[in-house]
Amino acid sequence: MRRLAVFPSKLPTVVAFAALLGLAASTALAQGGGGGAQAAAAPARAAAAAPAGGNGGGGDDILLKRMDDLMWYQKIGDIADIDKSEYGGAPNAHVKNKKAPGATNPLIIHVYTFIPKNLDKTKKQPLIVYVHQGVHQSLDTTIDAHQVRELLLQGYTIVATDYRGSTGYGGGYYQEIDYGGLEVDDVYRGMQWMLAKYSFLDPKRVGIVGWSHGGLITLMNIFAHPHDYAVAYAGVPVSDLVARMGYENEGYRQIYSAPYHLGVDVHDDIEEYRKRSPVNHAKELDTPLLIHTNTNDEDVNFLEVEHLIQALTFEKKQFDYKIYKDAPGGHYFNRIDTPLALESRHEIYVFLNKYLHPDHPVQ
Repeated sequence: MRRLAVFPSKLPTVVAFAALLGLAASTALAQGGGGGAQAAAAPARAAAAAPAGGNGGGGDDILLKRMDDLMWYQKIGDIADIDKSEYGGAPNAHVKNKKAPGATNPLIIHVYTFIPKNLDKTKKQPLIVYVHQGVHQSLDTTIDAHQVRELLLQGYTIVATDYRGSTGYGGGYYQEIDYGGLEVDDVYRGMQWMLAKYSFLDPKRVGIVGWSHGGLITLMNIFAHPHDYAVAYAGVPVSDLVARMGYENEGYRQIYSAPYHLGVDVHDDIEEYRKRSPVNHAKELDTPLLIHTNTNDEDVNFLEVEHLIQALTFEKKQFDYKIYKDAPGGHYFNRIDTPLALESRHEIYVFLNKYLHPDHPVQ
């Protein structure tokens, strides 16, 4: 274990039109729009791991998601072949009548794929599983495009699942949320689906990365499937749901105790929250892992990640981590474009490259 502390082209017509529509929609929302739709258009940087408001079922979230999907072609279409598809996940976890028609059918899971245009497909290539952040959020060009582009330029193929509960697919999908549960399986199945679909991908060179809620899913994936991933990065990861429920407000806690979600408050079933917390699975680590955290994180309090580091250390696990001291940007400190953020992302890529060996690694 090592510890470090750091102080402080032309747009296609359809995309240009979509951008204008997105601007108009964002303006309308700022003037009184609501909830999940607003989060889908431009997730608030100050509330990445917190749920978007609303119930995701108003319809605007679907429209705004489709607009943002078009924006991917503007942001990375020059260097990547982009596709969006679906695959089958585990059945609905909340259905009461298991005998109803279709009740046990696989849930349709939405997934993005990004393949570098200049990739040499005559040889085996590495894969990055990119896990989006946020309760009831989704893959989003505002938050994720810079990291996706930087990974593509190194020669990584990327699969990014909008797991159950993600915003942008209506109220039904929104209410399928299973935090720390089947959403973890959704991401794992996305990785398996991608490997089966593209024969040029090397199953021995699969990495997984995620920030915030995506960091939790990253951790839970490598704990559950340690030998299916060659390396992992967890940035400011949600790590201890019991502690988190203690410092968050009642509105946040109600997202978890909602009847369509866990259906129980942490005070009434601590064990349910413990089993969904990475800190309680530290003994299962057997994958190279880098963790970043920031002492002034306004969203995922430093104490959560500190608990995780302490648990991994207690279990005598080998892992790397870095604690940033009051880094500018708080929760988003290494996903913005400050010199420190660029330096931090460079460190992430160097760590990944040691195990995945892309064609164009950063130096």
